[in-house]
Amino acid sequence: MPTSSRPQTLLESMQLPIVQAPLSGGASTPGLIIATSRAGAFGILAAGYLTAERLREDIHGVRSSTAAPFGVNLFVPGKNSTETVGWQSYLERIRIEASAVGAEPGEPKWSDDDWQSKLEVVLSERPAVVSFTFGCPGQELITRLRKAGTEVWITVTEPDEAERAAAMGADALVVQGVEAGGHRASFLDQDSVGEVGLLALIRLVSKRVKLPLVAAGGICDGYAVAAVLVAGARAAQIGSAFLDTLEAGTSPPHRARLRGRGRTALTRAFSGKRARGIVNGFMERNSAEAPAAYPQVHYLTAPMRAAARARGEPDLINLWAGQAYELIDHGVPAGQVIARMAAELDDALGDASRRRHLRPMES
Repeated sequence: MPTSSRPQTLLESMQLPIVQAPLSGGASTPGLIIATSRAGAFGILAAGYLTAERLREDIHGVRSSTAAPFGVNLFVPGKNSTETVGWQSYLERIRIEASAVGAEPGEPKWSDDDWQSKLEVVLSERPAVVSFTFGCPGQELITRLRKAGTEVWITVTEPDEAERAAAMGADALVVQGVEAGGHRASFLDQDSVGEVGLLALIRLVSKRVKLPLVAAGGICDGYAVAAVLVAGARAAQIGSAFLDTLEAGTSPPHRARLRGRGRTALTRAFSGKRARGIVNGFMERNSAEAPAAYPQVHYLTAPMRAAARARGEPDLINLWAGQAYELIDHGVPAGQVIARMAAELDDALGDASRRRHLRPMES
């Protein structure tokens, strides 16, 4: 689809080039979206794992407190699979792990995450943006959303994915580098797919398609925001930096680990899909054995993770975080995080401009 005739996108009219990433699993709250919107950023509600009814409530909750535009993120469901190879042995591993917190494994079922019902919600509620993760919806759905006045952003991790999303009619692309915390958004969940560094990905995608880009992955301060803007992105999508804000729904044991130091790694251990988190005991013991089975493994480990959170046990929960999480602020309002990033962004761009115009000293 030609891009030259497209109307101005929301990205071109944003007060700040900062997008608060959807944080599925509880960290994303209406209060967080409201706070980021009031601070001049663009917030996105995470619809993943919510019911359609809860999603509608959250949308109304945001709208009751702010007139600012915001987005909703949906998971594109994968194919229904009844394959059980590798599950039985992994189920027994989870049974042993879960017993430490008095829990039993959950049912390893397939689910489309209430896909159709959530589509009906966003088509009727018409948020400013609907972004998609784990795949690209068809052209018909994208057209319906755009006709309803909603922009469509597709999350991509490879240049080929970007070309497909552009061909389907996306308004913008969220380019997710391998540095990002949480789940890989790749259309195909295969090892080595979508494991490209963010700066390289921005440049590769920019060469293939002429759509506005939102950069995601390892961005926790204004200096990194400046870097991706210079590389060609219109805005930065930031997740980990908001996990320990007052408005986030992040659990206490997760917050405690965010305040320490530790390496991150990709794992399938908690959900069956590759995701980046702070390495803990459960990851070390189980990553090598975890099957590629999402969302079945997600449901298998869910009761264990819930019990571990309730007990304040960080060793058995998914500690999603990007590679730069040590740079985040702790226990502060989201607005303070955005203000810091905005100031750092100005400093970084000003410093880069001054360096650009420096002349070498004459010998």
